[in-house]
Amino acid sequence: MASVLTNARALFSAEALENPYPLYTTMRSLGPVCQLGSTRAFFVGTHAAVTEVVMRHEDFSANLERMLVRGDDGKPRVFDLAGAGHASNVLATADEPEHAVHRRMLVQPLKAAAIAALEPAMRALAAERVDSLVAAGGGDFCAALAEPLPAWVVSRLLGLGDHALEAVQRWAMMGGDFLAGTLDADRLATVLTETGHQHAYLEAHLDAVAGSHDDSLTAVLAGAVESGLITKQQAVGMLVILFGAAGESTASLLGSAVRLFAEDAELQQRLRVDPGLIPGFLEEVVRLETPFKFHYRVVRRETRLCGTVLKPDDLLVVSWAAANRDPEQWPDPEILLLERPAGARHLGFGYGIHFCIGAPLARLEARVALEELLARSRRIALDAARSPEHVPSLFVRRLRYLYLKMT
Repeated sequence: MASVLTNARALFSAEALENPYPLYTTMRSLGPVCQLGSTRAFFVGTHAAVTEVVMRHEDFSANLERMLVRGDDGKPRVFDLAGAGHASNVLATADEPEHAVHRRMLVQPLKAAAIAALEPAMRALAAERVDSLVAAGGGDFCAALAEPLPAWVVSRLLGLGDHALEAVQRWAMMGGDFLAGTLDADRLATVLTETGHQHAYLEAHLDAVAGSHDDSLTAVLAGAVESGLITKQQAVGMLVILFGAAGESTASLLGSAVRLFAEDAELQQRLRVDPGLIPGFLEEVVRLETPFKFHYRVVRRETRLCGTVLKPDDLLVVSWAAANRDPEQWPDPEILLLERPAGARHLGFGYGIHFCIGAPLARLEARVALEELLARSRRIALDAARSPEHVPSLFVRRLRYLYLKMT
């Protein structure tokens, strides 16, 4: 029998949306698999259970067919995306063998040499934005750099050009909204309208680059459509996923990293004096403040997970964020330790066949941004008048605002 979170409304409380970790600890203490109220949705929160789920492809599908939303009574309910016509199963939400086909297409445009070629321009953009922040005595780091930098990278990868940067940034930060589970009717209508505009724009761009044989990721997908490997609809779906995967997740990482050392002057100075510590610091940030708190899996057939009987079409909330703070995996999991030996084994970029193919790019962006931020400033602190605030989402862990005082 599954453990049950009887107060399932707690998932959508303001406290849990801003800081979900106490609730994750509670659910982990109930068991590795925890039923969410009376729904057929189950929170999977231990490291061992999460890694087991993502390796059992025959039992648990990555297809995004259902999601959790807040009902009118404040309790979670399962929303049928497939029935509503909003399911899109490509790349991260595709199962084998389609997933392997989709992933192979991205290997060439995301190879190490292609990523490294972006660094000089990436660094120049970061330096310019940091200098402006310092000259102003601080400001909102999210608006100044955490969101524009990954949006610029998405534009370069997809060959969109700077003229589309404003729309790219808006769309890149919108991906998690749909899965937030907290949207009211008006905001949901806005998101769906914007998603329609995004799809139309990307489809037109895909048509425009067809046959061009340039080195953009869009051109690679256009070639795959021409050769019959994928449909145009699948190509557009992959582009949409890449907006969020390459945009919102990196914005999350940057904001969380800066908040953590803005709150800790000693840590900040260690990183400033020894930039070689930044890569290890970023791994701890991803572990502690995992950008995507979970991904969904759908049960294919009756089976058991850690002793819990699961039925076909049950929904699993596979929580990377909870697993990354599992005390069975890491001593003192709530503490940031630069020298943590097991830090590289976190699940912040996923696990198994769906491990984030863009992880090297995210690491590069974050490292470059922090190097420039720390080298071009003497002191970074939180603005006491404006507390950091996260977007109210079940799915994404991203700061909406991060106001800083800087010299």
